Amino acid sequence: MKTVDNKFNSIPSGKLGIIVHPSCEKLGNMIDKYIVDWRKNRETSESEAIHFQDYARDTFIIKCTCSRFGTGEAKALLHSSVRGADLYILADVLNYSLQYKVCGHMNHMSPDDIYADIKRIIAAASGKPRSITVIMPFLYESRQHKRSSRESLDCAFALQELANIGVDNILTFDAHDPRVQNAIPLKGFDNVMPTYQFLKALLHNMHDLHIDNDHLMVISPDEGAMNRAMYFANVLGVDIGMFYKRRDYSVVVNGRNPIVAHEFLGASVEGKDVLIIDDMISSGESMLDVARELKRRKANRVICISTFGMFTNGLDSFDQAFKDGTIYRVTTTNSTYQTPELLEREWYISTDVSKYIALLIDSMNHGASISRILNPHDRIKNRLAEYEQFHDIQ
Repeated sequence: MKTVDNKFNSIPSGKLGIIVHPSCEKLGNMIDKYIVDWRKNRETSESEAIHFQDYARDTFIIKCTCSRFGTGEAKALLHSSVRGADLYILADVLNYSLQYKVCGHMNHMSPDDIYADIKRIIAAASGKPRSITVIMPFLYESRQHKRSSRESLDCAFALQELANIGVDNILTFDAHDPRVQNAIPLKGFDNVMPTYQFLKALLHNMHDLHIDNDHLMVISPDEGAMNRAMYFANVLGVDIGMFYKRRDYSVVVNGRNPIVAHEFLGASVEGKDVLIIDDMISSGESMLDVARELKRRKANRVICISTFGMFTNGLDSFDQAFKDGTIYRVTTTNSTYQTPELLEREWYISTDVSKYIALLIDSMNHGASISRILNPHDRIKNRLAEYEQFHDIQ
């Protein structure tokens, strides 16, 4: 991924500032380090111009605290000026590890709490930044994106709320339904797919993958995941299969109709490694059900790929599935909270997206188009060619 490019000779759209919410501290520090290193080593034709003042710094992170009163109410405080800044606010709404006290009782932060903190940070900026971009890897309330009965439209409402309080751009990963951006047609909305990062992580950790139609197949676990699975299959040049869920619509359990069976459409998976592609692993029940169905059809190794790994029911079911050979590997990104226990699992591969986000921020700060960065086709083809030649990627 080249960071030296003609676009970086252009004048930055404002002094770069990154506010990292505590929910995203580790990822934010990694992003900051990439940008710091790039800008210290980058030579531009205009480097001495006034527009490039403070272009290279030791850190671009603007310190911010969101403190709590004893009742659980909160306020945000910025510790330095953001006037005229090109401001990026990074937060992970799924990080439940953060805690605060409410009348002496410990309370885990929910997505609602972290989303409220984002609004507090924007309010603390008081309209002084030149532009505000919110980087929310998991889009807040993105699973409540459409109305099927008398329901709230939480994701659309949240996007409109952010737009109304001064946010210019929203950058998210693998939105459950990117059409929700229609709620804010006059604002920027970028839906980032980490396809290249997944492939890079797999090839780095698995040196015996045969990427051809005879040995590999991409599987969509349901009809909603077909687009991402089709893209993955097309760039790899392999076949695709799809499961669809038969549900019992006469019953509602935990707010949804229970799945009766998974039906498969596609060519034979016998003897092939299979990649199951989805946007998220919540409890993991559906992913493991699909894996069992594939093993029943005599698939070789089952590799689960998902942008967000929540594992809301814990890791025991995945441990057992790995032990009995149902799954071989699971990879999710570090864009959301990963427990220490997850990172220690033999079956788990963490896909790093910090460099990708850093490149997006660096490019957007220069007012450059990010369309080439969002389309990883050429990078994937180059990486596959390297893998075919060396079968080892560092």
